[in-house]
Amino acid sequence: NLKQLNEQMAREAINLTQALKGDNKAQGNWGEVVLARVLSESGLREGHEYQTQISLENEEGKRYQPDVVVRLPQEKDVVVDAKMSLVAYERFFNAETAAEQELALSEHVASVRSHMRGLSRKDYHQLHGIRSLDYVLMFIPVEPAFQAAVEADPSLIRDAMDQNIMLVSPTTLLVALRTINNLWRNERQNQNAKQIAERAGKLYDKLRLFVTDMEAV
Repeated sequence: NLKQLNEQMAREAINLTQALKGDNKAQGNWGEVVLARVLSESGLREGHEYQTQISLENEEGKRYQPDVVVRLPQEKDVVVDAKMSLVAYERFFNAETAAEQELALSEHVASVRSHMRGLSRKDYHQLHGIRSLDYVLMFIPVEPAFQAAVEADPSLIRDAMDQNIMLVSPTTLLVALRTINNLWRNERQNQNAKQIAERAGKLYDKLRLFVTDMEAV
């Protein structure tokens, strides 16, 4: 199912990327649509395990609006950013010569690095109202665009982590979110077990006191 979902999203994303022809705003909106699809398939619930388009302030009063904040057990949050530009990748995909492909690919890698630098300066973990981990998930909504950038420059992954950023594609993000969903399921099971143990303890105490009173009678 994961493979089929990934192939479907990749086909749709490539078709749309071809149609967008460099429209940054439309591509940003499409990234949010793909992100919403991944979230819906993860098992997480909006308003419970994740929130979208929330507005937060830093200590200086400047406002930020992360695309998605995913809640984790143990009072931790993960920010997902989906505003990756695919203008250069669209040119790479539709290039007719090897020279055009090479130039567009280098611009695509540069675009990824530029977005990484922009994210690293936002310091989401310092915003009020968020309990963020010290890294951000940078979502590249088109799987082949993610693969092309990493294959062209394998150091992207390491450099991103050095800036407290993790690059994710639809497949890797879905795996991460499914893992988080399993963590929440285990957390709820542990909470239920704790409540059962507490109630059983109270029931035992009441029964013990009742027996003591009956013996006294």
